[in-house]
Amino acid sequence: MKQIILIALFFISCSFNSNAQVNPHAIGLRLGGSHYGYYGGEISYQHGFGDKNRLEIDLGARNHKYWSYLGLAAIFHWDWNLTAGLNWYIGPGAQIGFWNNRGNNGYYRGAGLGIGGQIGLEYDFNHHDVPLLLSLDVRPMWDLLYTNYTYWYGGALGIRYTF
Repeated sequence: MKQIILIALFFISCSFNSNAQVNPHAIGLRLGGSHYGYYGGEISYQHGFGDKNRLEIDLGARNHKYWSYLGLAAIFHWDWNLTAGLNWYIGPGAQIGFWNNRGNNGYYRGAGLGIGGQIGLEYDFNHHDVPLLLSLDVRPMWDLLYTNYTYWYGGALGIRYTF
């Protein structure tokens, strides 16, 4: 079913004649979760490649009473314009993460390597001469190393300054 949805999204995206105007650079926060289900914030940077594509790099960390996490994600986006200032994007990516678990049963640590993608909507306030980009997205990832939980899914709100 997931493959059918992704294929449908691909063909729908090919039907759009207009492309989004990707900003050369954007930096800010991605608030929510994605790094293997550990919710928290990420520092997010986007680097545009022309008018249609960009690379998003996110660094996230989370510290809890019993566990901590540090992760890095990189996602390639294709962007399409829906209406003035409103865009949607989709793309493949990967992430790597390191975790520590300090529970009652001892101390464990490990690493995860995931592949997946990201899909989302964004509003570019540059259309109103304000250097701000707001986004709402989801990022499903499949872990290639950690065998107990192989699929993670996280949604987030992005707030970025564009330059």
